[in-house]
Amino acid sequence: MERKGRILVVDDHEDNIELLRARLEARGYVVEGASDGQAALDAVERSCPDLILLDVMMPKMDGMEVVRRLKAKRESKELPFIPVIMQTALDSTENKVEGLDAGADDYITKPINFAELEARVNSLLRIKKLQSDLAESEAELSDLNDKLRRISLTDGLTDIDNRRSLEERLREMWQHSIRLHEPIALIMCDIDKFKSVNDNYGHQAGDSVLKEVAQLLKGAAREIDRVGRYGGEEFLLILQGTVLDAAVTFAERLREIVEGHTFSLPDGKTIKRTISCGVAAWPHPRVNDQEGLLRAADDSLYVAKETGRNRVVRYDGKEFNDHAQNKGNNSSDGEKPVKQATGSGAGSATAGAPTGSKASAEGRRASA
Repeated sequence: MERKGRILVVDDHEDNIELLRARLEARGYVVEGASDGQAALDAVERSCPDLILLDVMMPKMDGMEVVRRLKAKRESKELPFIPVIMQTALDSTENKVEGLDAGADDYITKPINFAELEARVNSLLRIKKLQSDLAESEAELSDLNDKLRRISLTDGLTDIDNRRSLEERLREMWQHSIRLHEPIALIMCDIDKFKSVNDNYGHQAGDSVLKEVAQLLKGAAREIDRVGRYGGEEFLLILQGTVLDAAVTFAERLREIVEGHTFSLPDGKTIKRTISCGVAAWPHPRVNDQEGLLRAADDSLYVAKETGRNRVVRYDGKEFNDHAQNKGNNSSDGEKPVKQATGSGAGSATAGAPTGSKASAEGRRASA
């Protein structure tokens, strides 16, 4: 016989439990009994039934208190929806209203008409199934939405944060830093001479190098740091609670890790590559907002590329300022266009400052 569901019968008279058990099991239900309110709550904690047939008049803890506690657990998401039918010899409207207000879903009076009880049980079990199906659909939809959001925030090639995700995280982490006056640092990294990888070995080789660099950066970062592909061969690391000196030290370690790594290409060949890094941090007198911080890291990266590559340049440091005063120097390989480092305060509106971090970054990537 098909099992229709599990029913918990709660009654302080064992004979009543056994009578209902016999009738319900004959109709295909699985029945469990409980002789008092606390025993009923314990049984629900062990394994949720599909329906509860609950006597109102019981010693110690009556049915009204049991249903109130069940309702509270349902509202706090500790329990799923479990329909409750109150059974009592009291047939007054007052008693029924009290039970329904307490959280019961239906009422049946003693002596119980079994045909009526079975109809009410079937009706509530149908409602429970609808509730369960709806909850399952909502959970699946929520999971799908989470997956879609993860996809929208993940770089498809390297499987790390994409630019959109980085910008969202930078906004959140900047606001956190401002609110608590905690430092925040950025490291902008660029793979040196990446264009030659695509030109000499093909785009699959270039993709392979990008993936390996991404994993090297991700593996070296702390769990609280954000690591993502900012665009092309450029990567951005957001370091919460990190001062400029510590960020420069970490960037130097990243540079050494990449320099010491041998990249395996799809055709079995191996190559070596290096990265250049620009580092900026807040608080800094010339950084006034998150765009200014991003621009400062980007300008520092530009100086690193212009002054020889495979190096780390800190914003507003000696190397950065010397380059700004000299209005830039041509790089030896000619892969990047010459651009004057701003030298002006990031976030300020002084002459010579770029209109935004995106413009300066895109300009370099255009011929990479």
